[in-house]
Amino acid sequence: MSDTPDDRPNRLPLPPMIYVGSLLGAWLLAEYAPIPIDLPRELLRIKGAVMIGLGLMLMVWSSSTLSRAGTTVLPNRASTALVTTGPFGFSRNPIYIGNTLVLAGFGGIAGSPWYWLAAAIALLLVDRLAVRPEEQHLAARFPAEWAAYAARVRRWL
Repeated sequence: MSDTPDDRPNRLPLPPMIYVGSLLGAWLLAEYAPIPIDLPRELLRIKGAVMIGLGLMLMVWSSSTLSRAGTTVLPNRASTALVTTGPFGFSRNPIYIGNTLVLAGFGGIAGSPWYWLAAAIALLLVDRLAVRPEEQHLAARFPAEWAAYAARVRRWL
């Protein structure tokens, strides 16, 4: 099997690896190079928990929407349908937004800005290493539909 954008968007499931690596990096930095935050600890925890909850809900909603459409959620498998409904009606990447919210939410729970930095870096890496190839994949598999969808719905928010 050749590895063209039409076959599959990525060789590895890069996004999960990026987010787990970013989470681990943030945790290590928070443990060994802590940066104090001058905000009420309980407020940070509440905001962090809300972000994690919203991120998880968005990820579940997005995954179930893909599943109902009969296509894969795995970033290294070929898409069998272009999904434009549910959370994909307002963002082309709601799962990655959910992942980023969860990672950033840990910053509130842990009281560490390292997680916020890690979330920003993870989002940048996912955009460059996963989203762009995924968009090429979708454009190759669903040319007319993708063009209309990409013109109507933003990549992020």
